[in-house]
Amino acid sequence: MEEQKRKWRRISKISTDFSLINRLDDGCLMHIFSFLSPIPDRYNTALVCHRWRFLACHPRLWLRVDRAVKDLSQPGVYPNIEMAVSAARPGDTILIAAGGSHHVSNIQIEKPLCLIGAGESPDDTTLICSRSSDSALEFMSTCKLANLTVRTELGCCLLHRRGKLTIDGCILQCESNPLDHLSYAIISTAGAAEVIPSALKTCSNGVSVLKTRIEGGAKAVLTSGTLSLQRVRVIYTRTSLFFWFEVEGSDKNTVQSASVELPIS
Repeated sequence: MEEQKRKWRRISKISTDFSLINRLDDGCLMHIFSFLSPIPDRYNTALVCHRWRFLACHPRLWLRVDRAVKDLSQPGVYPNIEMAVSAARPGDTILIAAGGSHHVSNIQIEKPLCLIGAGESPDDTTLICSRSSDSALEFMSTCKLANLTVRTELGCCLLHRRGKLTIDGCILQCESNPLDHLSYAIISTAGAAEVIPSALKTCSNGVSVLKTRIEGGAKAVLTSGTLSLQRVRVIYTRTSLFFWFEVEGSDKNTVQSASVELPIS
């Protein structure tokens, strides 16, 4: 009986706390949501109730990409990634709808952005790059990519030119047949002098990859300039290879390149 009373007191306290926070106006509550990490915290707040879903998905907090959108006048919602990237402000988060495939081709991202798949796993949100493209996404600024599958038939999934690129919990699928010199999951040229203006040479450049599966091809990463792979960890399972590594600038003055050898899936 005493245990039951304690249980009801806990439930009552949670209910009271929830009631108190709901007394805040929309602007104040949305400001609180803005401090949450987009995935999983802000994403989970959208599951609480209709009001929290409206505020957690508001365009002030992130933009959304949904291929099924019909009303282009709806603020903050776009039918494709290219339009969302073009409309985004530096520092925005773009949430890409799960289900189906989103076609991308040589999209240059020249401002700090975060692109996140809206599904429960990276398999739920797939970006497909056509064979005629050099890359799916080309990063010219500090960005983050999370919970996405990026698939390319030829070329590279991700082309990193400048800034700090973080890839977290993704799947990168590149061509597994013999044109290895044209097929890499990640290509980084951020250390090459010809692509970094002198005004930007003091900026931090590099690639960090966490818990990401790379499939197909004999190589996973190609770097040029003064970049080298550091702190590499690989976990091999029967069906997957998961990577933890960083690509960072070398202190040496000599130009060097590096790659990770992969068994073909």
